[in-house]
Amino acid sequence: MITLTPKAKDQLLKLIQQKNEKGFFMRVGVKGGGCSGLSYSVELDSNLSEWDKVFGEDASKIVVDQKSFVYLNGMEIDFSTELVGGGFQFRNPNATGSCGCGTSFSA
Repeated sequence: MITLTPKAKDQLLKLIQQKNEKGFFMRVGVKGGGCSGLSYSVELDSNLSEWDKVFGEDASKIVVDQKSFVYLNGMEIDFSTELVGGGFQFRNPNATGSCGCGTSFSA
């Protein structure tokens, strides 16, 4: 399961409203690279694959592909408005290490 804190959910809803189209959701994934070996990827998307895992509903839906889910299961996504280090933040119980920026991790 992947969850959003209330702050992250509010921010996601704002981003989707700015798109001014229906059917968008947050797609979260993992890609190779970054200081620690793996990086989080986050984007607004409207295309579901039959292999995607879906959490939440309506505009606060989070979608992740099966390969990334192995690394992200149990993760909580938060949002910070801090000037330095602000944005979406990831609390990933599967990460064995991470870099200072919070967007790269090792598993």
